[in-house]
Amino acid sequence: MSVQLRVIGSSPAWPNPGSAQSGYLVEGPGKLLLDCGPGVLGRLRANGDVVVDAIAVTHFHLDHWGDLVPWAWLVAYGQAPPGRTEVWLPPGGVRQLETFARLWGNDSMFERAFELREYEPATPFAAAGFEVEARRVRHYDLDAFGFRVREPGGPLLAYSGDTAPGEEIAALAAGADLFLCEATLADANGEPALRGHLTAEEALAAADGPVLLTHRPAELLPPDGTPLARDGLVVEVVRAG
Repeated sequence: MSVQLRVIGSSPAWPNPGSAQSGYLVEGPGKLLLDCGPGVLGRLRANGDVVVDAIAVTHFHLDHWGDLVPWAWLVAYGQAPPGRTEVWLPPGGVRQLETFARLWGNDSMFERAFELREYEPATPFAAAGFEVEARRVRHYDLDAFGFRVREPGGPLLAYSGDTAPGEEIAALAAGADLFLCEATLADANGEPALRGHLTAEEALAAADGPVLLTHRPAELLPPDGTPLARDGLVVEVVRAG
């Protein structure tokens, strides 16, 4: 049994040339989009993949959720597919979106476009036929999460979101058949004391099996032999053994 991971966008907070920001489509019993950064919606439309059953957002930095805004306009004014896509948000996320919409003078824009739901840390929820568990990670002083995603009986995909090193990220990756992990930094010297990102070496140290690095600037090559996500990459995630 396997599921398919399609990299829609792989850039860090500043986009790589020609690349969208964070967005990863997991296809199995349904279609689950992990994060929805700027450029992701356009790529999905170009691929004919805009019919998505659910979207799960790791945190509220713009490069991980920003395309929910044009997606809401697509639903309101464009040729959107019928039905409302589920959007799973961190705790307090519905109120956060309400605040943004009010500032823009478009109250309820997100509620009209999506089925908004909030997940609870370490409590599995069902999305697009997958079982998803959100695990809290360290990302500066922001509430941020990584995901463990699996179809019952199928392979386990772990996704870091954005994270600093620590025991949380190792626990997130434990037993994963593929660990999709950010590796933004060349080294940790430029980070503040309260960190928010990983080096490639820290990402590899946290992994407990196959790893795919992402959210990495184009100027930084991965360590020799380490797979690197790129927009359009398709990976079959297969259960070990």
